[in-house]
Amino acid sequence: MSITLVYGLAIAGQAVARALFARGENIILADDSVSDAHQSLARELGAQFVGSLETTELREIVKGVDRVVPAPGLPETHRVITVARQQNKPIFSEIELAYQFEQLKSKPREMVAVTGTDGKTTTTLMATEILNTAGFRSMAVGNTETPLIAALDSDAQVFAVECSSFRLAYTQSFRTKASVWLNLAPDHLDWHVSMDSYTSAKAQIWAHALDSDVAVVPFGNELIGEIAHRSLARVVSFGQQSGDYHARDGVLTTPDGPIMNAREMRRSLPHDLTNALAAAAITIESGLATRQDVAKALANFVNAPHRIELVAQANGVSWYNDSKATSPHAANVALRSFDSIVLIAGGKNKGLDLNEMASQPGRMRAVVAIGNSATEIERAFFDICEVRRAESMHDAVATANDLAKTGDVVLLSPGCTSYDWYANYAERGQDFSREVNALINISKTTSKGDKS
Repeated sequence: MSITLVYGLAIAGQAVARALFARGENIILADDSVSDAHQSLARELGAQFVGSLETTELREIVKGVDRVVPAPGLPETHRVITVARQQNKPIFSEIELAYQFEQLKSKPREMVAVTGTDGKTTTTLMATEILNTAGFRSMAVGNTETPLIAALDSDAQVFAVECSSFRLAYTQSFRTKASVWLNLAPDHLDWHVSMDSYTSAKAQIWAHALDSDVAVVPFGNELIGEIAHRSLARVVSFGQQSGDYHARDGVLTTPDGPIMNAREMRRSLPHDLTNALAAAAITIESGLATRQDVAKALANFVNAPHRIELVAQANGVSWYNDSKATSPHAANVALRSFDSIVLIAGGKNKGLDLNEMASQPGRMRAVVAIGNSATEIERAFFDICEVRRAESMHDAVATANDLAKTGDVVLLSPGCTSYDWYANYAERGQDFSREVNALINISKTTSKGDKS
């Protein structure tokens, strides 16, 4: 019987370990840290937990296993990856292992997939909403709260798989009926050794495509288009103004006719339209949904939090939480959505060029720089608009309020990760929202007091 080393025991690693155990496979558990939770998992599964090992010990462990499944968060420079490659041991990602298990069934369930630098989660959730509207029990899995491997024992009929580069990097056979690569910009260069490595990982989404599959590409992106055309898949394009799926004159349109007017969507910022078109393309081209299903689903779709989320409006200023924007490319999506902005930006940089965030100078009222990369943010915007530094989210919100004028948008779109001040982007967004609401409530109370 094969032995698998599961290295990294957060959400995905635990799901992998439990799935292997449930299928009667032998596992060894490891993590860079040792915790009571790790020890408890090992006891629950009757598995050996080896903790964090010296390289010599790790070599011996890897030598005795048949495959290695690293957690998505482990960078490709991690020593377990290096050792596994030196010993020519197969490396499996969570979605690859799950895909292979699913293919063992007499009737494997259909999947659609989404990758890209930005917009993956929203597009995946839109696709899931469309599939549910079409009458399927569907689940958003992969780089979401639910790993694909954890969903295999569910009653889902179709999976919409969000594919990060981390999960695609170690695939050997993973493919779906229809898949989209939304966009490409520098990101996760603290995980990948280079931009070429990042691009190659993304390209795995079509590496095993069949001629019955569909590859959906952004219109005008030559690199993504070239990679798609090198695969066996049929290629379909999407774009706001051009492409097989487009939204020219505000009407979402397919090769076979219109879907709906963008005004019927709950929110229709430019990136909402392109995400919607991408979701429409993979669900319609896969044969799983109709234009009518898409229209009904998109009319009801509410985006996940922390993605250009309106927090409050007061005194002529609108406050938006875009904490999920952890790269300059993602922040620029939000910046293109508004005309006069007080931006709160900064955090822990992922080795990216933050100067890219200053590409919308005409839209910038002011910038509040926060976190470890505050100096980089100051440098990026110093000759564009007023820049002030804040040492906490409380100070950042108060400073932004001082800078904002009637008609402005105050936008938290950090362009960086949250790991300097917070555990994750959601915690950062929640803190921002709390501070905004507290500020507005104080303002309302003060106004009432002035009138009395």
